[in-house]
Amino acid sequence: MKDSTKAVKEDIEDSTKAITTPIYQTVAFMFPEGEKFRYSREANPTTLELGKKIAELEGAEMGIAFSSGMGAITTTLFTLLTPGKSLLVTMDMFGRSLRFCKDFLANWGVKVTISKPGNENLLEAAKRSHFDVIFVESITNPLLRVINLPELSKIAKENNSILVVDSTFATPINQKPIEFGADIVIHSASKFIAGHNDVIAGLAAGKEVLMKNIDLMRRTLGTSLEPFPAYLVIRGMKTLKVRMDVINRNAEQIAEFLEDHPKVTKVYYPGLKSHPDYEIARKVLKGFGGVVSFEVRGGRDEALKVMRSTKVIIPAQSLGGVNSLISHPPTMSHRTLSLEERKIIGINDSLLRLSVGIEDVEDLIEDLDQALSKI
Repeated sequence: MKDSTKAVKEDIEDSTKAITTPIYQTVAFMFPEGEKFRYSREANPTTLELGKKIAELEGAEMGIAFSSGMGAITTTLFTLLTPGKSLLVTMDMFGRSLRFCKDFLANWGVKVTISKPGNENLLEAAKRSHFDVIFVESITNPLLRVINLPELSKIAKENNSILVVDSTFATPINQKPIEFGADIVIHSASKFIAGHNDVIAGLAAGKEVLMKNIDLMRRTLGTSLEPFPAYLVIRGMKTLKVRMDVINRNAEQIAEFLEDHPKVTKVYYPGLKSHPDYEIARKVLKGFGGVVSFEVRGGRDEALKVMRSTKVIIPAQSLGGVNSLISHPPTMSHRTLSLEERKIIGINDSLLRLSVGIEDVEDLIEDLDQALSKI
């Protein structure tokens, strides 16, 4: 069954024969009749259906829904790591993810190693020592480095490490990390999977032996997803394939436009030959994604002026929706990083991150052109 069919197909509810998953907006279920469902923080039919659907899309044994992407990340890492265990991450990832690993987990007693950006640094670090867990973003945020998952998973298996991949930027349409050897794949479902900038949710899928323990931790921590947002994610997921087809195409055209623009000094997009991971991206991605990062001529003031001058594209700190959004990582998504950390990653004050939506690409290009003309 193809992805577009998997995303649309739902199990028919037995008692009513409803053709869409009902919203079971209830705290509890009658006992003892409710043997499978007792309390919605632990299990709810709507949220369970969402977990099942992400497992099907990713080719995983089991999937779980969480209250947010960070809820999925923290619950997963709390389950896999305890004081004394070791974790390898890359510095170029979402700021909150890095802060959680570097500050909280390290202070909790986990031995955290942070690799500098780029596959060469990451693979060398993975080879150098045994790590209980390796956690990476398959396409990093915001400079879009593409991880060599086949090589990394090979090293992880040789060293008996658990490989966890945040695949939010790629989506199951452009990449399935489990096919490349990952043990667990995580998504901020608030982004491309839900796709409409109207819900906060997280997902994780992987081997059942691991996911069962993560599910128990979810029940304990309370990082469970409510039934109504679960319904919204299921609804959004049905159009994921058609949305990503348009978004991939739009983003590629916009990246090419920006690369030739006189007010733009650098463009980061895996589909461009100028990208350092272009050859790897061609091997591990079916589509190059909907995020384009670029540096404008000037500094912080010029970047903020461009961001505030768009008329179709919305200045906001998120990504992955049908609406195109633009943000300034140094003062928004990566503001918690130190100046030195941002310098190592390559995030400078002139950087903007564009999340491309499904609007007409000519309108988006015209909007960017007029905004850039303001500097």
